[in-house]
Amino acid sequence: MLTTKLSSKGQVIIPKSLRTSHHWEQGQELAVVEMEEGILLKPAALFPETTLRETASCLHYTGKPKTLQDMEEAIKKGALESLHVRR
Repeated sequence: MLTTKLSSKGQVIIPKSLRTSHHWEQGQELAVVEMEEGILLKPAALFPETTLRETASCLHYTGKPKTLQDMEEAIKKGALESLHVRR
């Protein structure tokens, strides 16, 4: 287990091995989440949280509505194409 100390200014140094493995560099914004056991540091969201209505409202589709079967077939086709590209 890695340990660190809290400075007089409330600063904590995250060990280099963890910064490297998480690809955190100088200036990385971190969200601080209070947990029952302590605190959790995680990358701050790059974009503000939005609702589906806010996101989908920019999509202007005027064609025939797609069925669930249409969507499942498209996902299957995309997955199979992805497999073929990797091989």
